[in-house]
Amino acid sequence: MAKADVGSPTAVSQTTRDGSPTGVLGDWEARKGKEQPTAIKISQQEANTGEKPYRCEECGFRTAYRSALSQHMKTHSGDKPYMCGECGYRAARKSTLSQHMRTHTGNKPYKCNQCDYSTARKFSLDQHQAKHTGDKPYMCGECGYRAARKSQLSEHTRTHTGEKPYKCDQCDYSAAQKSNLNQHLAKHTGDKPYMCGECGYRTARKSHLVEHMRTHTGEKPFKCDQCDFSAAKKFTLDYHLAKHTGDKPYMCGECGYRTVLKSDLSIHMRTHTGEKPYKCDKCDYSAATKSTLDKHLAKHTGDKPYMCGECGYRTARKSDLSIHMRTHTGEKPYRCDHCDYSATKKGYLDRHLRQHRH
Repeated sequence: MAKADVGSPTAVSQTTRDGSPTGVLGDWEARKGKEQPTAIKISQQEANTGEKPYRCEECGFRTAYRSALSQHMKTHSGDKPYMCGECGYRAARKSTLSQHMRTHTGNKPYKCNQCDYSTARKFSLDQHQAKHTGDKPYMCGECGYRAARKSQLSEHTRTHTGEKPYKCDQCDYSAAQKSNLNQHLAKHTGDKPYMCGECGYRTARKSHLVEHMRTHTGEKPFKCDQCDFSAAKKFTLDYHLAKHTGDKPYMCGECGYRTVLKSDLSIHMRTHTGEKPYKCDKCDYSAATKSTLDKHLAKHTGDKPYMCGECGYRTARKSDLSIHMRTHTGEKPYRCDHCDYSATKKGYLDRHLRQHRH
């Protein structure tokens, strides 16, 4: 394998005797005894009509290409032969590693032709461009939910079916989305491969690092098309947009609670089920939300990684730092739609709104 230039990110891969890629931590011979998911070849007649003859027995995924199925199977087997020489990140597909390398190089080859937005991945550009066109061609037959991407609709339909195809091989946890499983697995391994070069912050998810970097750059790419509001996170924009539309599509079947975000409904449901999935590994404490567990863990470790550059204030939670920063900036993002009152915290606004109700 050719040696990379000094200082440049490198991709590390090895090959077996038959030329197939294998990881640094093991090869095909070592994995022979491990049970592998199997692929079913559909009949030729079905191939001629559906044009996706290769099917995964594990989850039902279909594709027109044997090579694409082979890549898909790695999501079940855990095989990740491609490794980043810069940070140790591992991937099942060479193309996924190529995308990851852009987090080191800053390369964003996919550019929007309607604004100055650019991104490292094509599907991110497709998702962004839907904001310009408003095009959401994929619709749920159960509830009318519409999505810009087929994959988003597939994930959404699991809220109706209860399907959770992504299963943890270390406990009985299962998830509807692969990203949720990856986040869960980090609890077992403690692995946080994504690191911020500015402050040393580490995280298990690339998306969290991307969001974190905006605390340094001040970037707010999510813009409201009805006013001048912009946000660093999409869910913050979703919350804001609900003020314009009043739309709260997610409803609790137990008590009628409605919310803007699906994740909020999932958290709310735990008030009915008593579920507390976030468990402390140092005592028997458990929590319904990750932020509550993080706050608890700080009592054990005393760790306060988030620091204010203005006054040195430190906290265990990023959200607490965001709220604290408003004491310096004067920002009051929570606005009453009945009067000109605004607040630094949502709790303050909720308390104020009760005055209008009585």
